[in-house]
Amino acid sequence: MEGILLLVAILLPAVGSLMLVFLPWLNQSRKDRNIFVAAIMLLECLVVLFVAFDAQRTIVLFEMTKQLPIALRSDGTSRVFSAVMVLMWTISGFYSFEYMKHEQNEKTYYAFYLMTLAALMALSLSGTMVTMYLFFEFMTLISVPLVLHSRTKEAVAAGIKYLIYSVAGATMGLLGIFMLTPNISSPYFVEGGSLLVDNLNISTTGMQVIVLITIIGFATKAGMFPMHGWLPTAHPVAPAPASAVLSGVITKAGVLAIFRMIFYVIGPDFIRGNWVQWTLLGCAAITVFMGSILALREKVLKKRLAYSSVSQVSYVLSGLFILDTMALNGALLQIVFHALTKDALFLCAGTIIYKTGVTRVDEMQSIGKSMPWTMWMFTICAISLVGIPPLGGFIAKWYIAEGALISGTEVYSWLIPIVLLVSAMLTAGYLLPPAVSAFFGGMGQSEPVNQFKEKLDPAPIMTVPVLILTLAIAVLGIFPGQMIEAFTALANSLF
Repeated sequence: MEGILLLVAILLPAVGSLMLVFLPWLNQSRKDRNIFVAAIMLLECLVVLFVAFDAQRTIVLFEMTKQLPIALRSDGTSRVFSAVMVLMWTISGFYSFEYMKHEQNEKTYYAFYLMTLAALMALSLSGTMVTMYLFFEFMTLISVPLVLHSRTKEAVAAGIKYLIYSVAGATMGLLGIFMLTPNISSPYFVEGGSLLVDNLNISTTGMQVIVLITIIGFATKAGMFPMHGWLPTAHPVAPAPASAVLSGVITKAGVLAIFRMIFYVIGPDFIRGNWVQWTLLGCAAITVFMGSILALREKVLKKRLAYSSVSQVSYVLSGLFILDTMALNGALLQIVFHALTKDALFLCAGTIIYKTGVTRVDEMQSIGKSMPWTMWMFTICAISLVGIPPLGGFIAKWYIAEGALISGTEVYSWLIPIVLLVSAMLTAGYLLPPAVSAFFGGMGQSEPVNQFKEKLDPAPIMTVPVLILTLAIAVLGIFPGQMIEAFTALANSLF
């Protein structure tokens, strides 16, 4: 049956989640539960791989009305996002089998972890605006327990803040869907957009306002100014593997919604060269710079990484808003490399917390002598995030900057590359000194501090997932040709 793989990709982790909740024998021991969760995630990777190599499919689940079908679709965009999401989810999931030993409520954690994966797969494979919105909201609601997991006062406050921001942003997106639905030629996503520009039922200016509100609303999940406040509060309080996917994957849900709205509904020509594009680029540029400054000032390691995500995800948004094929190619590369890098960095932070209890950057002096594997991987990922060749972060940022320079977007043609360069220097300022201090002790002190005497690198189940991510950053950075070809083909199909 055509399209059955699309349903399986969504139902497999969802059914796995429900089985964890309602089948007691799956939770008789940690080992049994971990084997079951691992099997579900590995099978999900296999299903998504089959979807990626299958022909383009569309399956209509049901129709609310003729103009509001609930449908799934596999295309170039869904394949990129679903592949990135499921791989990051699986790697962080394997890491969590050891990390979650010192956490409580493991059954609840894995149940919501798998259900959130199902929601993300449904979001990636959505074929219409309404379908996307429904699963976008479901993904928000089902991921809140990952933030609330520790159930401390701080976690509850962060979860409430995450929920309020997310619902507010999604409501702004829903307003756009209400207004756009009567003004599109097809309820299904159409490459290049389906907006009836010459036959709008409101003024062009009115529609531009709606478009701006819609994109800013969905950008809430991506942490873009002025709707960024939830991210540095929510990410640090979650368990480290949840922080990793919140930063590396959940933020990409906002990027995906914006990607669909601009390139499959509104059309890039409707906002190119007018005040909507300038406003969006301005918000993205502010976010890139602001996130880097706040990260530089932050002393708590996980919160520093969260502020870094505010900045780095807006690199992606800058690439989208430039509306150029090269910049869009860079944005797609940044989606991949940011997910790899930030997942690895949060998992390294989790390892440090798990083995030592250290949570602050200024407490990491000489820790690299006791945790060499962890800190070497942290350092390599930090170098990639700065954008130093030949690691993956460099090629993504190069394409975004090059796309901006040739795009003809007036002042932003040179402002975006300058902001990216300044942000890269700030990134070096907040990530590289902790790495140096970890290996060489307190800088500026007469004698290095070494409070960590014994070897503290964790078991392979925690080290290997981070090592896989780190190797992927290096290998894909040195040999990016296949990805660039695939992303170029996707970008060319959207303009």
